[in-house]
Amino acid sequence: MAEYDIIVIGGGSAGSAVAGRLSEDGKRTVCLIEAGGRNNNFLVKTPGMMPFLLKNANWKFDTVPQKGLNGRIGYQPRGRGLGGSSAINAMVYIRGNKWDYDNWAALGCDGWSYDDVLPYFKKSEGNERGSDAYHGGDGPLSVSDQKWPNPGSVAFVEAARNLQMPILDDFNGAKQEGMGLYQVTQKGGERWSAARAYVEPARDRPNLDIKTKSLVEKLIVKDGRVSGVQIKRGRSSEILHARGAVVLSAGAFGSPHILQLSGIGPAEHLKEHGVEVVLDKPEVGTNLKDHIDFVSGYKTESRELIGDSLQGTIRMGKAILEHRMKRTGIMTTPYAEAGGFWSSGPDVPAPDIQYHFVPAMLEDHGREAVKGHGFSCHACVLRPHSKGTVRLGSSDPQAPPAIDPNFLDDDRDIATLRKGVRNMQRIMEAPPLTDFKPTNRHPVDMSNDAELDALIRERADTVYHPVGTCRMGGDEDAVVDTHLKFRGLEGLYIADASIMPEIISGNTNAPSIMIGERAADFIKADLN
Repeated sequence: MAEYDIIVIGGGSAGSAVAGRLSEDGKRTVCLIEAGGRNNNFLVKTPGMMPFLLKNANWKFDTVPQKGLNGRIGYQPRGRGLGGSSAINAMVYIRGNKWDYDNWAALGCDGWSYDDVLPYFKKSEGNERGSDAYHGGDGPLSVSDQKWPNPGSVAFVEAARNLQMPILDDFNGAKQEGMGLYQVTQKGGERWSAARAYVEPARDRPNLDIKTKSLVEKLIVKDGRVSGVQIKRGRSSEILHARGAVVLSAGAFGSPHILQLSGIGPAEHLKEHGVEVVLDKPEVGTNLKDHIDFVSGYKTESRELIGDSLQGTIRMGKAILEHRMKRTGIMTTPYAEAGGFWSSGPDVPAPDIQYHFVPAMLEDHGREAVKGHGFSCHACVLRPHSKGTVRLGSSDPQAPPAIDPNFLDDDRDIATLRKGVRNMQRIMEAPPLTDFKPTNRHPVDMSNDAELDALIRERADTVYHPVGTCRMGGDEDAVVDTHLKFRGLEGLYIADASIMPEIISGNTNAPSIMIGERAADFIKADLN
């Protein structure tokens, strides 16, 4: 087919939900376009194989040099293929804080308060604990408890308890602040990506056409309306037409990039790259926010933790066999097994630091091999003040965008992160984690601001939660309105993390799926 009622660009967390929901009643023809492959293999389905996915189903973006990180070029892994980043992430199921969504509403995003979005979180969620006031029990996105947490992760929770921190078994309920083991997007010991939740069950629907390995080159705009998409499959380009709507769900990097390639964005920037201006829209690609993150690492003699040694390799080999046969054991690990939320001061409206404890040593996003066994912990700033941009690196659709998170540009961010790192060290050096006899791999005088700040600027980077580059709002400058319609062109919606007016206080996968669920309902109502 070359013409459809709806074309959805991007098969990631939000796009999978949009395409799945819009095609379920059979009333409309839907085309889902994805640059990557199906992502339906052993590596994707096995949680513990996540490090290998970063080498495969991944766009492997870099940032421009970051002045706040000593001029370093940051790394921005994003999922490529059906499921998007939900096919390569740590599977942590977190929605953010109630305050986040109430703040969106206060900023002019009517209909996006916590009470407005909670029904959509519940609609998407299939929590193995069942349904209650905060959770859904029969939604397509499977959410489960971890069955085989590492002893180190359990010790992290106990260390926090010994420091009199609250302990939670549900970070998505009445309270968020505290430490515990995360729930994960898994089912039967396997990763449950957004594609497995929404796209694979719909694969045989006659009204759903799934085009993988198809790169979007630009949107087709005619008489003020987005009427189609130009894609490249193999060596040839083709145009697909949309009778009803085009939905852009390519993510916080991909969506503004495609808009700018199509001549929609800051006019002067587009002209610099020789792109004909279709619509001057200055906010496209601005307002980029991401969780700046610092990772501490500790080496231990204990072999209970995941590590690179002969014993560890033999153990993991056996674990792979166990998982292949039973879907149990070590290879169900999400790596970010434990963690939680902490407030850096009494004046913050919601916790502003999140921790992710990993029962393995981690360097440079897992790209640097570390010999031996140990554990790591991330501390990230949940509501950073620094803002960045996504711009064209070239007018070539196959070239990556120029990504500038502008990390630590605002001094308030490093001040908050400093507090978070100091509190993290308290936990990491408290019993029973001390039973592992850990040695800090990057020791500094934690009481010395200058030393600690130097270490942060040397080691900090993303924790993979970019948002905000196609901001939603009630004002005319916003890229989309509160029903996710693009402001300035007909027939175009945006549904992914790029529409967030402010970054949420937690992992962004579940909120992206919620946005996809809402977009599907908005589009159904409009087209009907």
